[in-house]
Amino acid sequence: MSKQTDDFFKSIISHAKEYGFVFPSSEIYDGLSAVYDYGQLGSELKNNLKAYWWKSMVQLNENIVGIDAAIFMHPTTWKASGHVDGFNDPMIDNKDSKKRYRADQLIEDKIDRYEKDGKTEKAATLQHDLDEALNNDDLARLKTIIEDHNIVCPVSGTKNWTDVRQFNLMFATQMGAMADGAEQVYLRPETAQGIFVNFLNVQKTGRMKIPFGIAQIGKAFRNEVIARQFIMRMREFEQMEMQFFVRPGSELEWFAKWKETRLKWHLALGADTSKYRFHDHVKLAHYANAAVDIEYEFPFGFKEVEGIHSRTDFDLKQHQEFSKKKMQYFDPEINQNYIPYVVETSVGLDRLFLTVFANSLVHEDLSTEEKQDSRVVLKFHPAIAPVKAAVLPLTKKDGLPEKAREIMAALKMEFSIQYDEKDAIGKRYRRQDAIGTPYCITVDHQTLEDNTVTIRHRDSMQQERVAIDELNTIITKLVGWNNLLKQLI
Repeated sequence: MSKQTDDFFKSIISHAKEYGFVFPSSEIYDGLSAVYDYGQLGSELKNNLKAYWWKSMVQLNENIVGIDAAIFMHPTTWKASGHVDGFNDPMIDNKDSKKRYRADQLIEDKIDRYEKDGKTEKAATLQHDLDEALNNDDLARLKTIIEDHNIVCPVSGTKNWTDVRQFNLMFATQMGAMADGAEQVYLRPETAQGIFVNFLNVQKTGRMKIPFGIAQIGKAFRNEVIARQFIMRMREFEQMEMQFFVRPGSELEWFAKWKETRLKWHLALGADTSKYRFHDHVKLAHYANAAVDIEYEFPFGFKEVEGIHSRTDFDLKQHQEFSKKKMQYFDPEINQNYIPYVVETSVGLDRLFLTVFANSLVHEDLSTEEKQDSRVVLKFHPAIAPVKAAVLPLTKKDGLPEKAREIMAALKMEFSIQYDEKDAIGKRYRRQDAIGTPYCITVDHQTLEDNTVTIRHRDSMQQERVAIDELNTIITKLVGWNNLLKQLI
């Protein structure tokens, strides 16, 4: 990471905290590693991102419905899914710093450095060696690669490594009143299994016909040994997943469709197309016959924000075998029973939050020949902005605050609105820019004469005079979900 990109990433973290988006969890006790709390504006932004996903996935698709499965599941669920035996990361320790790292990520960082230094052949060779080692689950080979390429510990700067070992990432706990008779259960490491075990419940009660999807938003937990890069990789996180059940043989066609649909969904939020790319998996999970990541270019490089996977019929077959309950669907069009294949779309909400934040945070130089000026602005799409509009009386006297309060009372039933009367109007504009408020409504002395106000647009800083009676209609048009959702149809 260059100094410029490192500084920008630091500014993201500091801005998120300073303006009430993200706080270190339990900060008064020096925090808890890789756990974060979302503040008053962060929780609003998260809720808006969830609403955007839910509306686009469930509301716009007649054949997709949503559920909310429990976090705790029968422990056999995780045996059937393969998580008990195979949910591992290859870890390596540096003996000098006592720090633990994911071996594959150390190598990936080296590949990135080769590419940035123009050593493309070395990068390609190293990528090939990494893929081969991962495909063969060759832990010894991973250590050899690290040694051969002189990969050092970022803390100690030494190459004094242990062997590479596998670590299971699931959190286990006890369920029951008495410790002796308690049953071991797990905090779910993904939300997908809650969908699979409810496949027949949803299909029968919803009278769903193949192809159809089940969507869910929920918390998941992974005991990440290497949690880093702010909210990019955490131990408690939120997923937005949809499992799409299809007729066997049609899964790759649906995989291609969802791949393009999901990229379109991300781009609708306003990012430059060049900031996104597809990354096909070289090593497929044992249950998949196709997999691709949608990656976003963060300050620290391209990283996954969403995965699209063709999971075949593995999950439903496994649950059928372990539960002894049939997980078949009768297809009346072909008069046949079969276990459906599944195409999955899975978005990390916290990563999406970071994507939107990084893409929206802009430092603008507004200097002219007469004066030096600048501003920091979050250019969120208006539909997902935490605060839709701010009502600002020009002064604290002459009846302007009272009139402003009337306007706020009329708008807050429909929109998230802030009221601010402290400091000069310019400072208040800057405060609203910094939290991403798309529109400011200024109440001045003319308002008392003709019932009009000034609307200031965040991005252009242009102002227009409008009637108070028209405000609700105008704000609805400016910040409504239609502005986002119509791009997806």
